[in-house]
Formats: sequence, C-alpha cells, structure tokens
Amino acid sequence: MPDFRLIPSIEQLRQRPTVRALEARFGADATVTALRAAAMAVRGAIAAGDAALSTEPAVIARMEADADSRLHDVFQPSLVPVINASGVIIHTNLGRAPLSPAAIERVAAIAHGYSSLEYDLGRGERGRRDVHAEALLCRLTGAEAAVVVNNNAAATMIVLAALAPGREVIVSRGELVEIGGGFRVPDVMAQSGAVLREVGTTNKTRAADYGAAINERTALILRVHPSNFRIEGFTERPNLTDLVTLGKKFNIPVAEDLGSGYLGTESDRSQTAVRPHSDPLAAVEPSVEETVAAGVDLCCFSGDKLLGGPQAGIIVGKGAPVDRIRKHPLMRALRVDKMTYAALEATLAEYAAGRASMTVPVQQMLAMPAANVRARAEIIAAAIARLASWRAELVDGVSAIGGGSAPGVELATWLIAIAKDGLTPDALEARLRQLTPPVIARIERDRLLLDLRTVLPDQDAALLRLIQAM
Repeated sequence: MPDFRLIPSIEQLRQRPTVRALEARFGADATVTALRAAAMAVRGAIAAGDAALSTEPAVIARMEADADSRLHDVFQPSLVPVINASGVIIHTNLGRAPLSPAAIERVAAIAHGYSSLEYDLGRGERGRRDVHAEALLCRLTGAEAAVVVNNNAAATMIVLAALAPGREVIVSRGELVEIGGGFRVPDVMAQSGAVLREVGTTNKTRAADYGAAINERTALILRVHPSNFRIEGFTERPNLTDLVTLGKKFNIPVAEDLGSGYLGTESDRSQTAVRPHSDPLAAVEPSVEETVAAGVDLCCFSGDKLLGGPQAGIIVGKGAPVDRIRKHPLMRALRVDKMTYAALEATLAEYAAGRASMTVPVQQMLAMPAANVRARAEIIAAAIARLASWRAELVDGVSAIGGGSAPGVELATWLIAIAKDGLTPDALEARLRQLTPPVIARIERDRLLLDLRTVLPDQDAALLRLIQAM
C-alpha cells in the first residue's frame, strides 16, 4: 500500500533552508509551482513502488532536487555567451560582431539610467532621436546627412518607401539577391510599395540598359552590392560613377545598398592614402566613403558586419533624400533604441580616433596575422596534448569573414586539430557545445578544429580550462 503520508505539505517545505534559498533566487510563486509539480512526481513514483522513497527524508530530498531542477530549467536564459572557435568572424548565428570595450562601456553607462534620447538639452524640450550618431557618420563617410534604422533590410525598405512609392525602381538582374533568412530584394521592394524594373542579364548589365529602362514612372536607380556571392567569368557591370552620371542626366536619384558597410582602414581616409596590401578587403569591398564620393544620393549598410558595431541599418547621403526618410511614417516602426545608438556612436568614435583596427574586435580579427594566431594556438595545443587521452596538433587553414561579406576572401590561419579517445569528431563537437560557456568549433575532413582567430584573446585561458575539465 503506497504511503503518501511521507509527502510533506508545501508550506512545510517552504520553511526549509534549501527551499528558502530557492524562493530568494526565483521568487515565491515560481518556487511553489515547482514544489507542487515535484510533489505530483513523487506521488507518482511512490505509487509505482519506487523503493528509494520509503522514508520522509528521502522524499524531501527528491522533492527539493526536483524543484531546483525545474526552476533552473524555467529561468535558464536561451541567449547565452559562447566562445566562437569556428573561424567565421561575422557569424550571423552567433550574433555577428562582438562589441568593442568602448561600446560595451557606453551601453552600460546609457542603460544604467535616463538619457537624452529624445531631449534637447540646449532648449530644455523634446528633441529628436534621429540626430544621434549623425555627426560621426558624416565625418567618416563624407555624407551630408545620416539616419539609423534597425537593420539594413529595413534601411533598404524605407529608402524605397520614401523615394519610390508606387513608382519604378531600376535594378540589374544580377543584383536581385537573397540575403540570410530567405529575404529577397524583390520581396523587400514589393513590401515597400515600389515597383521593380529589371534590366540586363544575370551576368552582364550595362549603363545603357539602365538608360533604356528610364521612363516617366522611374523614381530611383538602385544598385545592390553582391556582398554574399560572386559572379565570375563573362561578366560586366557599370561603374557607379556611370550610374550617377545617368541619374543626373535624367534627374533620377541613385542609391546603393552596400550591405556589409566597409569603412576602410584609418589610412584610407587621408587624402594621400593608398590602401595597404595587408588589408584583405581592399581589392573586393568598396568603402562607404568611396561610394558617397562617387555622388550617390543615398547609401545604406549594416552596422554589425564589417563596421563591427551593433545591429543597425545606416543610411548616409545627401540632405534632401535623408530628410524625406526621417519624416516617413515607417521611421517610427524601424527606429533604434538608446542602447543601439550608444554602441554605434562608441564604435564610430573608435574609427574617428584612428584606433578601430586595434580596438574593434572584427577589425582586430581581420588584421590579425596568421603568425599571431599560431603563437596563441601553440600554447593551447601543447597544453591539450599533455592531457591524458587527448591529442592536439597544429594545421594550416583559412578563416572566413562570414555574414555575407566579401565572398571568396579567405584569411590564412593556424588551426588546432583536437581529438579525445573514445569520441568521434561529431561527438566531441557536441560535447563542446554543452559546456558553460559553449564552445563552437568546426569539423573538416573528419577532424575537429579550433580557430583562435575568432576566439577573443582574453578567452584563451577559459577555453583551455573548459577542455581540461572535460
């Protein structure tokens, strides 16, 4: 006969130190709910004849442990930090760009209390949030004006909605791209209310194709930078200056969606600068400043890709079209919050001060020589190799930029190939993902690889400790 009298009341349990500690951490309501569920589980176990629950202390211990487990499951955040050892710098699945120390400090300062988000301190009355970051963006890009929305797809949409509602926008067929998550340029255009006018072919489009498509319904020429793919071989694409000249001839604005948002190196912004050969993006990514200098009316790009800041869609260009965007009704739906502005301004300030390559993590990773990666990898590999049942060796390889940026550009790196007795590479990779914090690696040619290019230098010791504890 099951003895359910062994199950104490919920109120009795709440007087115990262990349960009081749970209430202090998780709150009374959640703890009581977890205790009731634990009581139901114990009742079922006793009814099933669980011999381990033959005494009251055993029942209490089971209930407390059950409640503790349930509460941790409920309150465990789904968004957690990870160590990115995959070698993909702008890893969309892992949150893209890690913020610089300056940006993190600025976000904390702004989030801690109230801020001048929409308050004009000079006049002592309501102000505008869209002025934040504008001065720095104009200084860094040479644009007349700038405005920020919540991502680059939103930037493209509001540009189209503000400049071309119900009218035609000319786009090359070779630029009708699909970005991550299945979002396609034609779909974004349809949602904006603009009408797509395709010109040219997949591999060849000329300025004359744009000119032939212009009519009384044409509102905009849109050029989309193919940042997530590359067409090679028998190809042709007009220079941006040719499109700007065409736009001026017919009084039609020209906009470019640059996608990744490459600001270039600090030396690029000096008048006599020549891009250094060590810059891996110099030959494949036009800088925002170059695009603005070509005379486009508008240019939009991401804040959390090559720029290395928070998720944002940044629009820079001439004053009149940017002002139309500011006043568009969609602006309220697509605007960013105070933390985004704080992180963006701090990131831009690092570029303006000429130290982004040393302080912005994405820029640090892009510029890191393979020899530096190797020096760090040698230390960790040697320590792993000394562990019982572990093996580790250095192999040369490549890191990826990722995030749909600079397709085909690979950065030489050194990888740590690790193995543990009794575990396949897939099983070891899964074990790494279960650590706290999780470690994200990659498998190539049936080897589990760690690429320290994307491991922040101050995480090296933590990475080694996690492996040593496995």
